[in-house]
Amino acid sequence: MNLRTKYNIPANAVITIAGTVGVGKSTMTNALADALRFRTSLEKVDTNPYLDKFYADFERWSFHLQIYFLAERFKEQKRMFEYGGGFIQDRSIYEDTGIFAKMHYEKGTMSPVDYETYKSLFDAMVMTPYFPHPDLLIYLEGSIDDILDRIKLRGRPMEQQTPISYWEEMHVRYEDWINNFNACPVLRLNINDYDLFNIPESIELIVEKIASHMKQTQLLKK
Repeated sequence: MNLRTKYNIPANAVITIAGTVGVGKSTMTNALADALRFRTSLEKVDTNPYLDKFYADFERWSFHLQIYFLAERFKEQKRMFEYGGGFIQDRSIYEDTGIFAKMHYEKGTMSPVDYETYKSLFDAMVMTPYFPHPDLLIYLEGSIDDILDRIKLRGRPMEQQTPISYWEEMHVRYEDWINNFNACPVLRLNINDYDLFNIPESIELIVEKIASHMKQTQLLKK
């Protein structure tokens, strides 16, 4: 018996993993997909043509980067819809609009015209039938020191060259965002409460929490 069957998690569920850069979204995505025998929807970082340029010049490339992310995530939303669910998704489309695009607009690194264009595209996508809202959003949280340690350990050059103040601001914005997020049920997990690298079997405790949270939220809907 697999963990999905053991804990009665619906076979067509869509679970999204959210959290700031370096918090371990991809690790959690792959571990949960393996445990539940779900497909993955992973963020394409290595093939992103704008990411390096963006980190070198926020003002010039922020709009291009956000439009690219929006298009890629919408394609993933359509793919999940066509398969009928059964996915673990690495990062949500809500983070792009609620955190990244908004931050660049407020800081002046995205023009008001570009921001309005971006928001109009996002709103149009949400209204299509190809946009399944997640059954659950898992928010991975930790202290800024923990996050910076993980970014340093990961060692991506473009992230190492980014000022620490950027990650600090991102951390604050993520906390503000999740505290006001209501598009779907949210389960918050602290990254210090599990260790999927050294104790891979600890994924069952997380699956148990997911099942319990999904059951509670379904009861509240009735």
